[in-house]
Amino acid sequence: MAKFNYISFNGTAFGSYIERLPKIKKDELIKSGVLVGNNNIKNAFSSQTGTAYAEIPFFGNIGGKALNYDGKTDITAEKVMTSTQGVVVVGRSKAWIEDDFSVDITGGVDFMTNVANQVSTYWDEIDQLTLVSILDGIFKMTGTASAKFVENHTLDLTTGRSAMKMDATTLNIAIQKACGSNKNAFSLAIMHSSVATNLENLNLLDYMKYTDASGIQRDLTIGTLNGKTVIIDDSCTFDGTDKYTTYVLGKGSFYFEDIGVEVPYAMTRDEKTNGGQTTLYTRQRKCFAPFGISYTKASQDSLSPTDEELAKGENWKLIGDDDANSETIDDKTIAIARIISKG
Repeated sequence: MAKFNYISFNGTAFGSYIERLPKIKKDELIKSGVLVGNNNIKNAFSSQTGTAYAEIPFFGNIGGKALNYDGKTDITAEKVMTSTQGVVVVGRSKAWIEDDFSVDITGGVDFMTNVANQVSTYWDEIDQLTLVSILDGIFKMTGTASAKFVENHTLDLTTGRSAMKMDATTLNIAIQKACGSNKNAFSLAIMHSSVATNLENLNLLDYMKYTDASGIQRDLTIGTLNGKTVIIDDSCTFDGTDKYTTYVLGKGSFYFEDIGVEVPYAMTRDEKTNGGQTTLYTRQRKCFAPFGISYTKASQDSLSPTDEELAKGENWKLIGDDDANSETIDDKTIAIARIISKG
């Protein structure tokens, strides 16, 4: 059986190799413009001193009514909305022993390369779960303006409608309801395979392809719908009854920074347990911050929030909501929406 070689293991080289591997879901989120960098977040957490929460400046867009330039009317300036946004670092870790990894029985791929591929895929799925947990949380917000956001950015097909499944018009209606003329900012949807199958049967969803090592063309779990990228994920978009949640995201809807850890990958040998075993340890710290929405850490027990805590509505609020000293952000500038359907 293939084994870890802890003596020759180089965590830096292993990490660099993993970084070069494709991460299908996160790559699509970046490619579609949903995840964008933020230097304020990067600078706030760059010291690696254990800081896990920060408030960064948030600047609104310029606006207001233009004045008549007639040589008589005074030109008066208006202040641009400025506020702060609470952001949190999500830390996760996982360890495996040799027996946890399957071996590529087709040959041609060495054991550690296969391990790296599996680790990369694992963390891609974890990041996806983190993102959807945050989306679950922000759609449970209860503040005055926050509740208005939830109402305006939700299209529920399961109440008061004859057609309870998504069709050719659903996505367009949902994003217009959420953002009005700003609907073109939307670029990606995350949905359950049951919803995707329904759309596929209507000839509305096309799957992207890839060619495997044998030269065979196969479907990815990535598709396109109405020009939008679709990520298909069964792990986090179904309530366990008969309702499915589809999230629709737009360009710049999330700030994202990989904060990093001091030792992301390490390997140790334990001669005592099970007659001797080698363990691969992995760690990461990342920040996903939804545009225009602040993390409050009102219900968080430790330095890093769990997925369950990220999914709590009390941990999120619209920037400026119920704050007399700050202007509330216009929810139509936030390109995040959800569709609740029965398929």
